[in-house]
Amino acid sequence: MGKDDLQKLFSEKLITRRSFLKKSATSGVGLGLGLCGFGSILVGAGKNKTPAVKKSEEEITSSKDNRYNNQAITSPSPPLREAMYYTKLSHRSVQCKLCFRTCIIPEGERGECRNRENHKGQLYSIVYARPSAIQIDPIEKEPQYHMLPGTLILCLGTAGCNFRCKACQNWHLSQRSLEEMGYYFTMSPEGAINEAIKHGIPTISFTYNEPTSFYEYVYDIAEIAKTKGLNILWHSNGALNPEPLRELLKVTDAVTIDLKGFTENFYRNYSSAELKPVLQTLKIIKQKGKWLEIVNLMIPTFNDNPDNIRKMCEWIKKNLGSDVPLHFSRFFPAYRIKGLPPTPVETLEKAYGIAKEVGIDYITIGNVPGHRYNSTFCPKCEKIIIRRTHFQVLEYNLKNGKCSSCGHPIPGIWKI
Repeated sequence: MGKDDLQKLFSEKLITRRSFLKKSATSGVGLGLGLCGFGSILVGAGKNKTPAVKKSEEEITSSKDNRYNNQAITSPSPPLREAMYYTKLSHRSVQCKLCFRTCIIPEGERGECRNRENHKGQLYSIVYARPSAIQIDPIEKEPQYHMLPGTLILCLGTAGCNFRCKACQNWHLSQRSLEEMGYYFTMSPEGAINEAIKHGIPTISFTYNEPTSFYEYVYDIAEIAKTKGLNILWHSNGALNPEPLRELLKVTDAVTIDLKGFTENFYRNYSSAELKPVLQTLKIIKQKGKWLEIVNLMIPTFNDNPDNIRKMCEWIKKNLGSDVPLHFSRFFPAYRIKGLPPTPVETLEKAYGIAKEVGIDYITIGNVPGHRYNSTFCPKCEKIIIRRTHFQVLEYNLKNGKCSSCGHPIPGIWKI
């Protein structure tokens, strides 16, 4: 099957809107009208079965008939995008060089992320311009606490991920293939940018599933967006290889990285992944001068060991600096970890105290609405500089990027 055959497959294997909605309703996956305002989300259809890496016989796409009727919607069959960062091997096999896995992909099959498929010795992104989730969110939801507080972001995500996290909050996207998830309509890079501009949204964010798995779509949007004065943010597991990472950072303003734990054993058992590439990514982001914030989802008995938390904080301070915001986020049962209780607030507060002792300047506690440490404090005078309740900014005490009380410079992106 060549590129033309693959394109024909996507253009012909359509489903009606009625059957699409029926599929969504029976799968338990939400369906809404994206871009209708804060908190609206649009996701595709799905089937509750284990994702397969090998290519399925049918591709599920959406119908032209939909209620989201404006110029951002392109044809149901956007041009297929050849993948970036791969090499051709013998017998029409290819090796993907995008992330730490460096998958060797035989003809007709896909890599571990489920989104990059080999056709006659050429690798293609099958999710390019096919978002399965589009939503307008507050920037605090990423979380990004030191970037344009109180503003909105246009969020895009697809099916697929190169990690297998057992407690993934967005597993219905990340742990499914395009066939299982589906997508509601297609959106070109220009269409996504036009939507952000039309709605007065200053930042486009790539999130929900792993941006690495739809790298070409992220890169093409980001490259055009920077010429239009828009900001680019992405939330990642951090397991990109250095070359594609550095190239993407050229058109990036800020990054949120999930530092899921601080032992190789945890990464291997929890995510089927590796810690070392993530630490390398964090160093490169900092070296390139891009704004960086780190999230640690604290899971009881999995990664909440105080000694490991201290080691993580010491590594951050030594290698990235004390001014990189660190968010300790509360775990709630999800996906394949449902037998544990939510993280005790006391555990999060203990982690906060450890980070404070180590010398991290900006520490917050997430997923505990109303908690005092959901707000940001000045490290010098210890007064609140940004007061929050969950994702809502209630008070902003910064002037020209400095604490309004003592004048201490606060690092971040404060102006559009």
